[in-house]
Amino acid sequence: MTKTAYNLLPTSQYQPIDLLTSSLPTPGSPPERPASRDSQDSMEDYWSEVKNIEEDGQRGHEDLLERGSMDEAELEEAWLQDAGLSTLVSGALGEGPAEALLSTLTRSQAAMVKKRVDNYTLTVRKRSKQPTRHVRDIFSTPDTSSTERRVLECPHCPPPQDTSDSLSFEVPYSEGTTAHHRGRQGDCQDCQRIHRDDHDLPTFQLPRPKLGLTRIQDLSCEDMKKIGYISLIELTTFYDGLGIELKRNRAARSKARESGIFGVPLTTLLENDQKKFPGSKVPLVFRKLLSKLEQTGLQTEGILRVPGSASRVKHLRQELEQKLYEDRFDWEQVRHNDAAGLLKMFIRELPYPLLTLQHAPAFSAAQNISSPRQQIQALHLLIMLLPEPNRDTLKALLEFLRKVVAYEEKNRMGLWNVSMIVAPNLFTYRGKNAKQEEIQGAAGAAHLVRLLITHQDLLWTVPCFLISHVRKLNEAGASKKPPSSEKTKRKLLQMRRKTTEREKTERSELTDLRQGVIRVHAPLHAKISMAIQLDNETKAKDVMARFDYENGRGTRNSSRRPRQYLFEVGGNIGERSLDPETHLLDVYHVNPHCEWVLKPTTT
Repeated sequence: MTKTAYNLLPTSQYQPIDLLTSSLPTPGSPPERPASRDSQDSMEDYWSEVKNIEEDGQRGHEDLLERGSMDEAELEEAWLQDAGLSTLVSGALGEGPAEALLSTLTRSQAAMVKKRVDNYTLTVRKRSKQPTRHVRDIFSTPDTSSTERRVLECPHCPPPQDTSDSLSFEVPYSEGTTAHHRGRQGDCQDCQRIHRDDHDLPTFQLPRPKLGLTRIQDLSCEDMKKIGYISLIELTTFYDGLGIELKRNRAARSKARESGIFGVPLTTLLENDQKKFPGSKVPLVFRKLLSKLEQTGLQTEGILRVPGSASRVKHLRQELEQKLYEDRFDWEQVRHNDAAGLLKMFIRELPYPLLTLQHAPAFSAAQNISSPRQQIQALHLLIMLLPEPNRDTLKALLEFLRKVVAYEEKNRMGLWNVSMIVAPNLFTYRGKNAKQEEIQGAAGAAHLVRLLITHQDLLWTVPCFLISHVRKLNEAGASKKPPSSEKTKRKLLQMRRKTTEREKTERSELTDLRQGVIRVHAPLHAKISMAIQLDNETKAKDVMARFDYENGRGTRNSSRRPRQYLFEVGGNIGERSLDPETHLLDVYHVNPHCEWVLKPTTT
């Protein structure tokens, strides 16, 4: 299958942030030399890293983009496929998630999808003169009132407060772009200029919704797949509101290595790792290199900046290829600067970039957003879009980089220094204007890495409006079409029988199941079931504590059991691990038909 990558075409001009213009060399001139290593305005570390990369001569994805662009129909078809809406152009509406997904979109999101389908239809008509489905056949729902803007807001969360230190998770980010552009951009306090002083970075606090915070790993894979569909539609709508249009280039077909360590796709590496270490989510070599650096390099001055010996790094790379999976590689021989060189080499030589071909240009486009809040919102949606192996590997890298910055007094590597060194390894520039583009985008790329490091906890938390969207999507999908296959019918019949048997047991144990009473199942506890009366203050941690008390947790045997968490399972969600601070009565109202299960997490 042909892979594609986004290309971004600005459709309006925006005020550039200070970061992209100040202290940058002009094309063809040497980069400025700083007065001192500690100068925040210095780009010396960035250009030194670029020089090291050029001398190394290894970038694993130089030739992945084919020359020439896809026609408009191919562009739109590829986008619709990634958004889970391919049936809109295949003529099979009613199959798959498309019909249910369409019914849950906001007005601005639906308008964006309609624009894509309309463009596809017109292009196909011009190209082949063949009849195609008209947009009106797909979007037949009547126009709704202006109150639709808040359709995906959580009814159990307070209205969002637009303050400098909070970021609302309740309203789709695309809804904020219209309000933002009603006034003059220069008058908006949010459109402040950003400088390279780490102390000037905006800070955003994680909200505390009553339904609880949801980390990416708290949701089922099936629900995260739906989050990806919605996030692409939302990101495209969000960028459109900012005057940025997402386009694509055709990616060249390339045959990547299927064995080895370096230059192997993340998915292939993980498949190989999982044969020996089931459940691995980050490549073994990557975890080993990070561990080595944490053990020996966090307090070493110049960690990541000072390169190792090129010949020694080359020799270690060859040994890793031959001995890693045989447990014969001697990690004691690896110096911290060698490990840093191998780590950066691994990232550069991935045959498909860590930020992916599809989304790397969208990451870069976030540099040109003048509002710090909207930069974070763009990055937030992009993290939701990354494939799981890329997202997990990126998170492992960012967690390590945060530790490096925490030891700044020892290693002399502040947030800006670390970001400058990592940026050229994550962001690559191709084509005849690559050098000029890199010069112009150097500081912006480093700034994005700085935001990723600083706000990683927020960025790996799923916004409430996306979860609300998934709930609506699941409800719409369940009501649209009855199961057709005999296998599905048999499975549902078995589930119904189990449910009936369980209900009989529950009635015998609790004859008066009042409103607001839930039954929690804990299959790994001695007491496997318990009825809980909910009130406005009951939290998930209260239920967890009650089961621990009832089952004698704290004794020598019970302390060896893995920590167990409360899950909502089924109803309008696949599965969600609940934050201990979650107010259960609010979840009960939002998802009254779910089951409540106490069990260990898989992470």
